[in-house]
Amino acid sequence: MLGTPHSEPRAVRQERYGPLTVHDLNQLLLVCSLVLLVAVAAVRISSRSGLPSLLVYLGIGIAMGQDGIGGIHFDNAELTRVIGYAALVVILAEGGLGTKWKEIRPALPAATSLALVGVAVSVGVTAAGAHYLIGLEWRQALIIGAVVSSTDAAAVFSVLRKIPLPARVTGTLEAESGFNDAPVVILVVSLSMAGPIEHWYVLVGEIALELAIGAAVGLAMGWLGSWCLRHVALPASGLYPIAVMAIAVAAYAVGALAHGSGFLAVYLASVVLGNSKLPHWPATRGFAEGVGWIAQIGMFVLLGLLVTPHEMGDDIWPALVMGLVLTMVARPLSVVVALTPLRVPWREQTLLSWAGLRGAVPIILATIPMVSGIDGSRRIFNIVFVLVVVYTLVQGPTLPWLARKLRLGGSGDEAADLGIESAPLERLRGHLLSVAIPEKSRMHGVEVNELRLPAGAAVTLVVRDGTSFVPLPTTVLRRGDELLVVATDPVRDQAERRLRAVGQGGKLADWLGTGNGGSRR
Repeated sequence: MLGTPHSEPRAVRQERYGPLTVHDLNQLLLVCSLVLLVAVAAVRISSRSGLPSLLVYLGIGIAMGQDGIGGIHFDNAELTRVIGYAALVVILAEGGLGTKWKEIRPALPAATSLALVGVAVSVGVTAAGAHYLIGLEWRQALIIGAVVSSTDAAAVFSVLRKIPLPARVTGTLEAESGFNDAPVVILVVSLSMAGPIEHWYVLVGEIALELAIGAAVGLAMGWLGSWCLRHVALPASGLYPIAVMAIAVAAYAVGALAHGSGFLAVYLASVVLGNSKLPHWPATRGFAEGVGWIAQIGMFVLLGLLVTPHEMGDDIWPALVMGLVLTMVARPLSVVVALTPLRVPWREQTLLSWAGLRGAVPIILATIPMVSGIDGSRRIFNIVFVLVVVYTLVQGPTLPWLARKLRLGGSGDEAADLGIESAPLERLRGHLLSVAIPEKSRMHGVEVNELRLPAGAAVTLVVRDGTSFVPLPTTVLRRGDELLVVATDPVRDQAERRLRAVGQGGKLADWLGTGNGGSRR
């Protein structure tokens, strides 16, 4: 796995040739902390430039590798695949927890069609290009077609949440990136197995069965976990985030052990958990985001370590050709075939065609044929790596521009959603709702009595500029205020819906329109 001793860090050499000392452990911890700090600082750069932060993390890994200043020789594709799978589970869980059901529900038919029909079209077109344009044999061509046909959840989640796109477009892209990993992983594993490729109808049936099992497990685990967390008061608020992430990871494990799609199971379970109004939800979201960032950083840095830049010279031109085929032919054609029957407008189809971002998932999938010993697997890995880096550099920064040209970009002044944290009071059969009023909330200027909370709920405390006071019915709420709302069990959900409705629609929010958390003006 590792090269000559003089090219390795001392901590790694000691692990192979002797016991790891405390001094070596301290050095290793220092290196890891510096990498994390550099990666955190890089997020600011990527947010300003519009580039997915994955490129910066890959650069850190390459700089630490054998062709960089670190000089670390690392070529363990199997370890990379295992760690990549684990990181992808966490990333899908974080993405699912942040996905709003009301946004993806209208987009489910389109996302499902893209994840199944679209992937099939993309694999076929890309494989044909790989076979006829760069001369790969059909097995290798099909593998590379399958590997690059999956959009990356981390790249999509990190880029789209900074662009004010219509909810249906954002929901379609997020749901597609969560759904299409499952069939692609099954396809790549099947194509990378030794021996002849199975009949296509057997493979299709196997994919359908694994997806069905994964979906059933994910929905069941998500529902069961959310029910338990809503009805059991844990002794500390910090236990709720741990429990939520544990349930999501358990959904992956149960789905995989049941011979289903674990990736689909963890995503669906996380979506159910994220839309179940669990206690201490802002803390849970913050914890999930932090764990998700660590998973992304570790995964991309490791992938950068696995790359050997000086061996990629002969694969740059094939990667550019394959990227052109994928971006300009395969992806647009797959979108047209998958979405035209659903009558999706052509402007949205154009943006969806360009927004099929690739990231770590194709690179991780490219390690599967390497582990299986498929001929030409190293070349496949190099082509996929170059393709992902080059075309992410092109697609990421141009997405906002294309959205504006297609007149699909939002104005950016939409009312911000409230941050509501719930703490259960088990013995008192009630809940404490901590409500933070953000800058763009239309709750600004609303009097307390104009909230029209249901009987059994009341605003008991307001914190403003570091000072807390008991509000009067005529107290006017302001941006930046934090409210403490006490609600009994029967009206807890109704009170939260009303608070969100006022946050979105102001004092004129229609009481009868709060069922979906929105309002009618």
